Amino acid sequence: MIDSRPVAVAALLLGAVAIAFSPIFVRLSELGPVATAFYRLALGWIPIWLWVTVAARPRRPIARRRVDYALLLLPGLFFALDLATWHWSITLTTVANSTLLANLAPVFVTLGAWLLFKERFTHRFLAGLALALVGLMLLSGASIGRGGDYFLGDVIGVGTAFFYGAYILSVSRLRRLFSAAIIMLWSSVVGAIILLPVAMLSGESLTGLSTAGWLTLLGLAWFSHAAGQGSIAYALAHLPAAYSSVLLITQPLFAAVLAWLLFEETLTTGQQLGAMVIMAGIYLASRRS
Repeated sequence: MIDSRPVAVAALLLGAVAIAFSPIFVRLSELGPVATAFYRLALGWIPIWLWVTVAARPRRPIARRRVDYALLLLPGLFFALDLATWHWSITLTTVANSTLLANLAPVFVTLGAWLLFKERFTHRFLAGLALALVGLMLLSGASIGRGGDYFLGDVIGVGTAFFYGAYILSVSRLRRLFSAAIIMLWSSVVGAIILLPVAMLSGESLTGLSTAGWLTLLGLAWFSHAAGQGSIAYALAHLPAAYSSVLLITQPLFAAVLAWLLFEETLTTGQQLGAMVIMAGIYLASRRS
């Protein structure tokens, strides 16, 4: 039997690169953060639906219960909350900060796997969690000195990590019953349904975009969301959730480089130190015993 793990690792890293472009597209978007998140999912279902159609083939029947289909709603709910908070964070703080803090998700993934699925909880996790929190304080401390909006953006970024961790856990479990394409299609539709009224109630415009504005949204929806999240959903069927979340910490590195090249965003010494400490803590916390 062919070992699928190398392919899964490659797919996960490809997903990390694609998602690294997300904050760039969000920063360039002509719409508000929630409206941008809505279009990310609403437009993203098109290539995902094609994926479902092409990938549809006879397969071994899997016994599913009604509750399993109800659980398909969870990834869409968590991803909608993840996108809304992350896009909001990007508009308040730097691309590097918002992406780094969102990648505290492995801490929540490991903790959730222990609480919900009884996976082993090691002293290494406690050490990693403490280290990540120290890095968080260093990173946020640098933002406090830059003003209230930066600090608020960092706080919202931590909320993003919680929701993204919940998304990874739910997808990891559902991949035992459903294909990556089906999960992505459901999460996109459910997430878009949730985000549309939120965007309207927040007063954000959904129209009036230029051609460049639509192209930006299509890049976000088709490249970052459909290709990026689709690759990750595929990989989660072949790799442990905690291990996968560790590999995804490469995402903030790509995002920081892109922000430096496109927006001339630079990291202060304190931010660099905080980023390195956070990533070291995430690595320790997510290592299996």
